[in-house]
Amino acid sequence: MGAKPARNIKPQVQNILWGIAAGRCQFRGCNKPLWKNEATNLQANIAQKAHIWSFSDDGPRGNEGIAEEEINSIDNLMLVCHGCHKLIDDDLGGDTFSVQLLQDMKRQHEQRVELVTSIEQNMKSHLLLYGANIGDQGAVLRFENTAAAMIPDYYPASNLPLEISLKNSNFQDHDDFYWNLESQHLAKAFNEKVKPGIFSGAISHLSIFGLAPQPLLMKLGSLLTDIPEIRVFQRHREPQTWKWQNDEADLRFILGVPENSGERIAINLSLSASINNDRIYRVLGENVSVWTLTVESPHRDLIRTEAQLGKLRDQFRVVLDQIKRLAGDRKVLHVFPAMPVSAAIEFGRVHMPKADLSLRIYDQSKKRDGFIKAVDIGLEDGFDE
Repeated sequence: MGAKPARNIKPQVQNILWGIAAGRCQFRGCNKPLWKNEATNLQANIAQKAHIWSFSDDGPRGNEGIAEEEINSIDNLMLVCHGCHKLIDDDLGGDTFSVQLLQDMKRQHEQRVELVTSIEQNMKSHLLLYGANIGDQGAVLRFENTAAAMIPDYYPASNLPLEISLKNSNFQDHDDFYWNLESQHLAKAFNEKVKPGIFSGAISHLSIFGLAPQPLLMKLGSLLTDIPEIRVFQRHREPQTWKWQNDEADLRFILGVPENSGERIAINLSLSASINNDRIYRVLGENVSVWTLTVESPHRDLIRTEAQLGKLRDQFRVVLDQIKRLAGDRKVLHVFPAMPVSAAIEFGRVHMPKADLSLRIYDQSKKRDGFIKAVDIGLEDGFDE
């Protein structure tokens, strides 16, 4: 090469680099904010500019592949933190962090910034996270993996999700007081953290992620009845993600209508597993009319696409309408669920408290060897049937 270019980078180039990097380290997996000291949170410019093709002839990656006037150009510079800059330059042979790899890092980071900053207002959604202990297992819901499931259809309106879980609870779902505690906390947290934003217009769209016993997810759904702009997500087991899948299979629902007119009325929701009606008779007695909604092969990963969930939601509405029409003077629907988490939320959401039968929802308890009464929706305290 000829005479070396000046090491000083033009202010215009530095400003553009800051902009396209959004002020964050472009090294893959770092993304550190470079406008503040992380220990003190005080404002400070801690950014450094790393050359992809080396500035010096004998630098780690050399500079044979670039014209000398392009050494300090936007295309050859990465905005990085001190630690990542040192990591790049200490790779003396350029074998670990090659020119191609650094170019890929820069390009992917800038594409992500472009994508996120081009979000329109109507593509923003607030994350609502709700978890509760299932058996002796606590629910783990994190912003990172739930937010990733929204993109590219929606983007987080805030990096602070609306969390309405009861934190650090030691109670388990075989305890009677667990259900009262969790149900009351859910309603209180929703009214305090979610409703004000909806009424004020600050929240225009909600993305719902729930991982809790099904009766509580139905309770959550019932709180969402009057909110039209909602998207409910499903936690998949294979692959382990919240992101909706594309491998849609046709869902054919089987509705079993009771032949008898019992004193009580129940619905058997055998979607993620099969529930034998004998288990319902053990709770309610023999004098009960049992409706059944199921599929040919119930299994845990039944709902894999958003379209499947929509189809199931429509089926719920059809079934509730039929039950209401034939219920006579019976006022309570006893619900025995085995279904995916997203389906439980949608069941509670399509239920219309002023038009449909009130709900008494049961939960299968291994420690209690059967279904136990869990959550009531639309019933007065102390009601017994």
